[in-house]
Amino acid sequence: MSLPSSFMTVEDMSAQLQAGSISSLQLVDHFLREIADKDKRLHAFVETYADEARLNAQSADLARRAGSALGPLHGIPIAIKDLLEIEGRCTMGGCAAYKERRSTVTATIVQRLRQQGVIILGKTHTVEFATGGWGTNSRLGTPLNPWDLDTPRTPGGSSSGSGVAVAAGLAPWAIGTDTGGSVRLPASWCNLTALKVSTGRISNYGIMPLSPTLDTPGPMTRTVGDARLLYRALRGHDPLDHRTAMAPSAQALLRPRKDLAGLRLARLPAAERERVDGEVLAAYDASVEVLRDAGAQIVDVQLPYQYAEVAELNALIMNSEGYSFYEQLVEDPAQPLDEDVRPRLLQGRQVRAADYLRAIRRREAMQRDMAPVFQGVDALLTPTTATAALALADVDQTKAPAHFTRFANFFNLAALALPNGATNGGLPVSLQIIGAPYAEEEVLQIGEIYQARTEWHRRLPAGL
Repeated sequence: MSLPSSFMTVEDMSAQLQAGSISSLQLVDHFLREIADKDKRLHAFVETYADEARLNAQSADLARRAGSALGPLHGIPIAIKDLLEIEGRCTMGGCAAYKERRSTVTATIVQRLRQQGVIILGKTHTVEFATGGWGTNSRLGTPLNPWDLDTPRTPGGSSSGSGVAVAAGLAPWAIGTDTGGSVRLPASWCNLTALKVSTGRISNYGIMPLSPTLDTPGPMTRTVGDARLLYRALRGHDPLDHRTAMAPSAQALLRPRKDLAGLRLARLPAAERERVDGEVLAAYDASVEVLRDAGAQIVDVQLPYQYAEVAELNALIMNSEGYSFYEQLVEDPAQPLDEDVRPRLLQGRQVRAADYLRAIRRREAMQRDMAPVFQGVDALLTPTTATAALALADVDQTKAPAHFTRFANFFNLAALALPNGATNGGLPVSLQIIGAPYAEEEVLQIGEIYQARTEWHRRLPAGL
């Protein structure tokens, strides 16, 4: 049998498992060793389930040899964000005050992974209650962005541990959640691919909430192919989450494309370019040309609302709903809360019920105004973040890096972040492809064609 690689795609792992060239136990042991060797420094994992993972791997290998595999993902390991409940396990949600909290339910996502034989390696760190885009956690520790081991930099949040785990080869893929960019921001700064799904496409049952109006779980991977694989494994109706019944039926498989002929992709409005760092903007412009060369028509579009206006309204809804869940904790100064998160959630205290309900109604009206945009274009193209990862010492915690990402949450759009370049110092930068509501398959298809023509997603951090 061949030896596993930390950076093998899940598609390749699945093929090798089915061919018998590697075993599930080899895979699990490999990643557990990587975690043991590297995670004291990287701080991606809250907890690992080593004994359980090895037993599940042995069972998967026996089932495969007996011809009883549960499917192509049986025996493949995964990391999950510490917002997902597993009955009997500790789920802290990034909060030190919850160190003794035990889950009484199991998230539907976890159930679906188990039903397909996917093996959970452990839980990864998050910004407290998923309330922040930089990826920091002052109480439980901030995961180290593996792209700069000398200067601690923003890993991206709130799914910081999941991003670092995949980027550093501690897990082949991971689950994150996204309320304003929380799978896409770590993807941007850690050179990953991440899919933000539309509300109800994947069940939220059993996931600690921040903003039920905006929360969505999603895959964090190295390639678009792996993101599609995990998305399809998780999507679908769940009677425990009524929003999954409201989502349109999952799309049929799209006709395979060799190019983007016939698609209209909208470039960044001129006024938005001014807020983007020069190296990020250069990578973005190069990406637009790659997509043009692949056959897409690149067009300008007049958006009915600016990104900053949308981000502000997204924050109002997020903070007010978050405060409703965690009011007792944030109002108690004796509780060990993150000093940067507490004031964010306290902003929700200032939102009157009338203002919140007005914002919800305005969101519905704005969504109707936005719908014609996607009758004229197939996707919007933006940088995922305006800068590469910042040194932690330079972060202004009163601001958010989610200028371009909150747009998709507010309008309930499908969005894909994927690597599209590097700064002169070698730090990753990222392209965001934003599609219509429930157009996950379409944005994945565009992203896959982009990755077929570029090599940025193959870059690996040095020195690990």
